[in-house]
Parts: sequence; C-alpha cells; structure tokens
Amino acid sequence: MSKNVSERAELKKVMNLKDVLALAFGTMIGWGWIMLAGVWVAAAGVIGAVAAFAIGAILCIFVGLTYAELTPALPLAGGELVFSYRGLGYKASWFTGWMITFAYVGVAAWEGPAMVTAIDYLIPLPRFGYLWTVAGFDVYLSWVLVGSLGGLILAIVNYRGVKPAAVFQKSATVAMAIGGILFFFGGVGFGSVSNMLPLTTNASGLVVVLLMVPAMFVGFDVIPQAAEEMNIPLRSIAKVLILSILLTAAWYIIMIIGISLCAPQEVRDTASIPVADSFAYALNSPIAGKFMIITALCGILTSWNGFILGATRVIFAMGRAKMLPPVFGRVHPKYQTPTAAILLVGIITCISPLLGKSALVWFVDASAFGTVTAYCMVACSFVALRKKEPELERPYAIKAGGVVGIIAVIVAIFFITLYLPIFTQGLIWPYEWLMVFGWVILGAVLLIMNQRAYPDVSIEEREYLMFGEDYMREDRKYTGSREIKY
Repeated sequence: MSKNVSERAELKKVMNLKDVLALAFGTMIGWGWIMLAGVWVAAAGVIGAVAAFAIGAILCIFVGLTYAELTPALPLAGGELVFSYRGLGYKASWFTGWMITFAYVGVAAWEGPAMVTAIDYLIPLPRFGYLWTVAGFDVYLSWVLVGSLGGLILAIVNYRGVKPAAVFQKSATVAMAIGGILFFFGGVGFGSVSNMLPLTTNASGLVVVLLMVPAMFVGFDVIPQAAEEMNIPLRSIAKVLILSILLTAAWYIIMIIGISLCAPQEVRDTASIPVADSFAYALNSPIAGKFMIITALCGILTSWNGFILGATRVIFAMGRAKMLPPVFGRVHPKYQTPTAAILLVGIITCISPLLGKSALVWFVDASAFGTVTAYCMVACSFVALRKKEPELERPYAIKAGGVVGIIAVIVAIFFITLYLPIFTQGLIWPYEWLMVFGWVILGAVLLIMNQRAYPDVSIEEREYLMFGEDYMREDRKYTGSREIKY
C-alpha cells in the first residue's frame, strides 16, 4: 500500500440478525398503509388489491435477488454506490449514490410532518405562531416544533451508535407488528365478511394499485447500507433481505383484508385515517382508532430511523471514497458513527417541518423516483459483474443469475416508467419533476467540483477507500503512481 493513500475509516460490526430484520421490515412499512389501505380496496377491490401486492412482491423479489447476491459479496457501507462502482465505474457510481441519497433524505424529511399528523389525531395540538402557508397548508410554529423534536431525538439516537439505533428500531417494529396483528384479528372477530366489497373492480383499478406498490416496498435496500455494521454470516444477509420483502408483502395483504372486514365501503371511503377509523367502527370505540394511530406512529419512527441510517451511510461512503468532502467519511472516535453525515441529515429532518405537510409530499414522490433509478443501476451492475468478475467470491450466488439479472433490469425499468407523465399516478409536473431535475443538476455540479478538488486520486487509493483491503481487486492494488481517469 502506498504511503500516499489516505487513511480509511471503518464502521463497527454490532448488528445481529434480529436487528437487521427489524431494520429492513420496519423501514419498509412506515405510515402509508394506514392512509392508503382503504384506497387500495376502493380502487381494485379486495381480491384485486391483494393481487396487486402479490404481483408487486414478485417483481421486487427479482430486484431483491440482485441485492441478495451483491450485498454479501461486497458487504460495505454505501450499498448501491459500491456495487455500481465495481460494475459500472466511477461516474455511474456517483450518480447511483446521489440518487439513492435523494430517496432516503426525501422520505426522512417527510416523516416529521407524518409524525405530527399522527400525534395531532391522538391529542389535538394547539395552533400558535402562524408562519406561512405552503401548498394550501398553514404552517404553525407549534406544529414545526413537534416535528423538529422528533428529528432531533432520532438524530441523537443515531449519533450515539448504530446499536442504540438498532435497539430502538427493533422495539418500535415489534410494537407495530403487535398492533397490526391485533387489527387483523379485530377485523376477523368483530367485522363482517359482508363488508368485503367490492371484491374486484376492473383492470384499470388493478393498475392504479400496482402503480402505488413500488413505493410501498422501498426500504429493503437499507440492508446493503448497513452491511458493514452487521455481525452475522454473510449468507444470512441475503436471506434476511428476501425475507423482509415477503414479510412486507404479507403485512400489506393482511392490512387490506383487515380493513375490508372492519368496516363497509362507505365508512372506509369517508374516513380521515381509514385504518384507524375502520378499526374504531368495528370495535365501536374511538379508543381502538387511537390504538391504531399509535401502531402507525411506531411505523413512522421505524421508517424514519431506517432512512436516516441509510442516508448517512451512503453519504459516509461517498465521503470516505472522496466522492464528497472527506469530512463526511470520518467516524466518531467513541461511537463509531459518521458524525458529519448524521449532522447533515439531522439538520434536514429538523427543518423539513417548516415546509408543512402538503409540499413535502412532492419531495417524497420525487425521491421515490430516485429509489427505482438506483434499483435499475444495481440490476445493471449485477449483470455487468456476472460478466466482468465471474471469479468474485459470492457467499450467496443466485441460480440462473444471468436470467434473473435481465429480468431485474426489465422490472426496474418498468418501475421507472410508472413515474412518467404517461400514468395518472406519475410524478406531478412541474413540481416533482423540477425536484428530480434540480437534484440531478446539483449532483452534476458537485461531481465536477469534486473532480477539480481531488484531481490526483490514484486508482489504488480510490479502490482502497471504496473497498478496503479485503475486497480490493488484485489488478487495482498499488503498482506505482496511477491517477484516476474520470
């Protein structure tokens, strides 16, 4: 190793198997189900909605299989960033890392307003300190303070180490799962089969629900981000990744069945928070509705925590590889966490409630486009690495990998098309598309600035900073003074 190569910071391996499963499952569930389960049934019917999520799960599994092979093979912070660098090169890697960061930060920013909405349902919050109106939503200081406090607490939890964050994630995920199971059995015990209407609607209704499905499965991709901090067998990483997709599909399906049992269509369609109001109707008690809000609040916190972890690890990996300022690639001497990355994401989540609830929905929708773009890049990297590095040690090798890879690329492209203006559920013009274009342009500017700031990074140094000594390619190890060709 050259004496000129920068020191490489590493993260501490402390997460066990249960931590990893809670991280993925808790991140994927979030808040959307409590608001949208009734919408899914109304659009496609009970059977149609279940079919849409079953189809969506199958499609996600093809993408998930590429992650399942690549993550144990390259178990390093950054996930998609690392895979695409290895398979597609520097610029593709930078683009992939930038887009997945957009996805994580966008969702993390929205969780504060979502949390305030849930709390306001439980305990009506006082409205004082009117600030402004954004996209028709009046923003009050009292509302902002509650959302910002949630962001601050989660930032502190993540700052103090990945293990406290994992313990928090596991506790909230278990609480959410218990609430969801009680909701389902409450529908079975106190609801009625006669409420399960419509059973089906039409093909367009099925498509409407299918268009929403990709966003509901976002989150399994945080597993690669935390792979460097997992203290489990490498093959287990792949298995828990696929298991998290299956568990999430099962969750959404039982929520669809549960809400269809709990209340008739007219109640579901007019409810302000469908799952909560339907459960209150089934048990004839407003307390039941508040109980489901508490369950959903746990989902908000698990999703929020997971996306903070995901965002900070991508930023850390980019900083460590000198794709962003190196300050983002440093870790706390005691807690072994990427402090600068956590500080940055923490600030964003704390100030995001200032935009209110309505405007942030645009950010979330736009950032979902970043996720499916990253899926496509990972699938392409999987195909490329199968050809370029057949000798790469793969603790979990997918059978018929060539076929799976091609299908995964097709699925990812299909997901991307769902967000195009040709669909009614696509990104809204101009607001959401301007966010996407603005983020891409900002990334291009930062990429150029980064190249000018670090023009003399050698192939050896970049390889070492990206992969460490254990996963460097033999032909990229130090043999002299070679510079990166961008």
